[in-house]
Amino acid sequence: MSTEPSNVHHDEDHESLSKHKIWQVFFVLLGITAIEFIIALYLVPHHVLKQGIANPVYIVLTLAKAFYIVAYFMHLRFEKIGMAYAILVPTLFIIGLILVLTNEGNYWLLAKH
Repeated sequence: MSTEPSNVHHDEDHESLSKHKIWQVFFVLLGITAIEFIIALYLVPHHVLKQGIANPVYIVLTLAKAFYIVAYFMHLRFEKIGMAYAILVPTLFIIGLILVLTNEGNYWLLAKH
């Protein structure tokens, strides 16, 4: 029998996902959400920021939150690059398809019968 401890050794990256790192990611997500609330509840209603500028800012902030959630809580950051591409590329195509269909749907509604 071996005298080595029977603890399972994880990858070095997985070991860095400690309670401290989880709380750090939590506070980043909290900060992004707070910025979104400030924009939605103060800046846009008080005409400090126009809606046309606020919408792209919302999209960027939401994508940043999605990155943190997928990277850390779904452990995609620790996967090999092939696995990451296998998940990200189809997702980007689906998002592109939704954008194209949304744009085409607008033409359908505006078409004269």
